[in-house]
Amino acid sequence: MSKHIGYIRVSTVDQNTDRQLEGVTLDKTYKEKISGATTKRPQLQACQDYLRDGDTLHVHSMDRLARSMRDIEDTVQELTQRGVTVKFHKEGWTFSAGKMDATQTLLFQVLGSVSQFERAIIRERQAEGIAKAKAAGKYKGRKPKLSQEQMEEIRKRCGEGEEKKALATEFSISRQTLYRVIAQG
Repeated sequence: MSKHIGYIRVSTVDQNTDRQLEGVTLDKTYKEKISGATTKRPQLQACQDYLRDGDTLHVHSMDRLARSMRDIEDTVQELTQRGVTVKFHKEGWTFSAGKMDATQTLLFQVLGSVSQFERAIIRERQAEGIAKAKAAGKYKGRKPKLSQEQMEEIRKRCGEGEEKKALATEFSISRQTLYRVIAQG
């Protein structure tokens, strides 16, 4: 029996997944809050492992599946060759099980290129906004995770020979951050 499987991804933990695939009846949903730029997406991998011949994979939009055109095309081609239908709701595209024909491949690449162009424009606008905010003195960047007192305490305790891994855990920072704090002292 064929199933309708959903893959939902947002880039950060602050973003909401509710609007993606809203109103679509699904048998199973895989949700992920992780950047599309990373190749390690455990829920996508679990979703791909779960899909069987005759199933339909529902994805809100092409850019939710991957960031690069090559990655999207490879993923869709691999799934359709396995007998899985892939449906992108925002674009209104369905790639049927079996091999993509020449027209589907062309349209797929055009849509992917437009998506990449849109993301590039968004990044440019974001960079411009940050530059303007910096020039106006309104953009300070992320707030430091540690206070000056905490950094001094870390340096002191490291100097006394305390284990760095334990300190990093206690202060909820990475060891990389811990070494940076030590180096600043």
